[in-house]
Amino acid sequence: MSAVVAIAMLALVEYLYFGVEVGRARVRSGLKAPAVTGDPQFERVYRAHYNTLEQLIVFLPALFAAGYYVHELYAATAGVAFLIGRAMYFRAYVRDPATRGPGFLVGMLANLALVLGGLVGALVAAF
Repeated sequence: MSAVVAIAMLALVEYLYFGVEVGRARVRSGLKAPAVTGDPQFERVYRAHYNTLEQLIVFLPALFAAGYYVHELYAATAGVAFLIGRAMYFRAYVRDPATRGPGFLVGMLANLALVLGGLVGALVAAF
């Protein structure tokens, strides 16, 4: 499970990096906390970061379930795909939100693989 834990920690590092980018965008925009609207560039960085938070809620438990019930390599591979998808999504959303689809799809398919793997594995183990 070491690879699964490493992927989970990398996901948190990626999320923290996105948070730093939110802070940098806030400084560039001059937007004072707690405001989150008023500068389109800041809003894109903020939304990309927030969407990653929404995806992490699914990703982290599914990653551990798939690693436990299916296989560590399966979970780690899907986890790497998730990280790549999130990076693609973040970069695209910040540049032009209309281009965020491919990154979103990669991350969503990775999450789906983890959720289904964890669910099927847990059901097989339970019954």
